[in-house]
Amino acid sequence: MSGGQIDLISLTKRFVEVAVDNVDLTVSSGEFFSLLGPSGCGKTTTLRLIAGFEQPTSGRVLLDGADVTHTAPNKRKVNTVFQSYALFPFLSVYDNVAFGLRNSDAGKATIRAKVHQMLELVGLTQYEKRRPAQLSGGQQQRVALARALVLDPAVLLLDEPLGALDAKLRRSLKVELKALQERVGITFLYVTHDQEEALTMSDRLAVMRAGKIVQMGGPHEIYDEPADTYVADFLGVSNLMAVTVAERGPGQKCTVRLGESVLAADHGGTDAPDLAHAVIRPERVRIEQFGSLGPNRVPGMIERLVYLGSATQVIIRLAPGQQIQALVQNDGSAAELSQGTPVHVHLAPDALRVLAGEEVARDEDVLEVA
Repeated sequence: MSGGQIDLISLTKRFVEVAVDNVDLTVSSGEFFSLLGPSGCGKTTTLRLIAGFEQPTSGRVLLDGADVTHTAPNKRKVNTVFQSYALFPFLSVYDNVAFGLRNSDAGKATIRAKVHQMLELVGLTQYEKRRPAQLSGGQQQRVALARALVLDPAVLLLDEPLGALDAKLRRSLKVELKALQERVGITFLYVTHDQEEALTMSDRLAVMRAGKIVQMGGPHEIYDEPADTYVADFLGVSNLMAVTVAERGPGQKCTVRLGESVLAADHGGTDAPDLAHAVIRPERVRIEQFGSLGPNRVPGMIERLVYLGSATQVIIRLAPGQQIQALVQNDGSAAELSQGTPVHVHLAPDALRVLAGEEVARDEDVLEVA
């Protein structure tokens, strides 16, 4: 189905606090777009405004250029999959999927053909006579998707649909969900607090905080180029170190002081204040033998090793006092590491980014309204 572009124009929703604060956003037709943020940041309220379950305090919601701000939910070409799935326990899989069609003008033959098409799409044709209680969590999620897609929506809204599943099943269904979206070709707007889900599936994503979008872009862009420490800390694991900007160079380059160590950073020097934070991802931290010479090397001591299977998380206390972590792949190439070993860590200039903002994204910074 063509269409499915969403435009939010100065969208605001106020309860007791402001839950959605003057949001402007365009989601292109056929795009997999995620709203990412902690509980209370406004992402679910934004989704409910698009669905029509909430009315905005101000602003507009456009679907394919048409203003649907005050259109009833059942009159919008939008459907929603909830975290709880909301399946009818007394109906079979077939009847759950067919429920919406039976409330339309579709004939029996059309209903039968469309339901079978959707069940085949989600791989559940052999389960059509079962009831939800006889299905696994992943199978119930597929039924909810089929029931939403059978009505040919222009936009599918997904409110943390993998949240009730175990970790292993979530990993496999992330891949399936993205593949399904590519096959049906409609717009998916996905709400999640799980950064791995957003990075895995999204064409673009927006990170939200206190009702506002703080950064928007592709997964690689936001992960590698966070706008501030809040985004860096929320999207993946980050080492955030309080530094003083000592000298600003050409472009985005600068020199910072971390205790007695002087580090060169290739990114962020122009925009960051004098008192800032340097950020580096754990996979970019290189552990070297103590006494290694060269620039951007800081002495430290290994405090703890956490075995993760394919990799080992190494917690290091730097000489200036900061604790950072490195991620070392268990491929047999790394030297044997042990707790209490003195080391030097190499923080490469191209991996260091100097950012403004608080040290971490604290819970008290968000509202109680989802």
